[in-house]
Amino acid sequence: MCQAFSCLFLKNGEVLWRFGVDSHEDLIRAAKLLDDGRKQTFVRVEITPRNGSYLRPAGWVYRVDQADTPKWYRAEFAEEECRKAHAEWLKKLRAILPEQDIIDPFGVPPPNEITPAHLALLREWASVGASVGNSVGNSIRASVRASVRTSVVDSVRNSVRDSVLASVWASARASIKASVWASVWGSVWDSVWAYIGSLFRVPRVAWKNTEHIPGDGYPFQPAVDLWHQGLVPSYDGMTWRLHGGPDVRVLWEGKI
Repeated sequence: MCQAFSCLFLKNGEVLWRFGVDSHEDLIRAAKLLDDGRKQTFVRVEITPRNGSYLRPAGWVYRVDQADTPKWYRAEFAEEECRKAHAEWLKKLRAILPEQDIIDPFGVPPPNEITPAHLALLREWASVGASVGNSVGNSIRASVRASVRTSVVDSVRNSVRDSVLASVWASARASIKASVWASVWGSVWDSVWAYIGSLFRVPRVAWKNTEHIPGDGYPFQPAVDLWHQGLVPSYDGMTWRLHGGPDVRVLWEGKI
């Protein structure tokens, strides 16, 4: 499976890559290169974060993504040139996805009491969900992938999921009746996706299905503001709840 950053190291020493394109095969087709398996004029290369995180990479690993290399391939020179190209790619990525830490909302001390200001954010978030029409997650996935178009999006999603959802799954089910939990899980995912989207710097006009959401900032900001205050909403179709703390307890529930 191709990963970002993917490139082709050519026989003449050039490195072929395109921001937002993960697939070696797409690069090959775009450049109209011949890949007949006998007379290789390029080598498939990937450079990926050692720890799998594009938010906080622990070094970058160079790897040839094919079984054999042609006789003309010189590993040391090829890696040096590919890493130069990777540095240019990384500049473009950082303009959209700055290096940053993941915030676990259940590691943030929640407020001692839920105030009208918190409920105002919750009302805004409920209004946003109603305006988007389809799921918030679908809107954010489509918007970010249209700007980045790479496996970076999936990597960030997985990093946030692994950091946050494990604690939610273990604790929130204990704080809500099992019969209700199945109906609120989608709304919790919407908050997770809203936070994921906030990690990317995407122009306001690029956020899809948000034409009816007022304002010129990030359209899903109410959920992010709650997230930063240690609060994650859930909704079962009738009742809203605000969860917080390491045990993901219900801090408020009611209708808005």
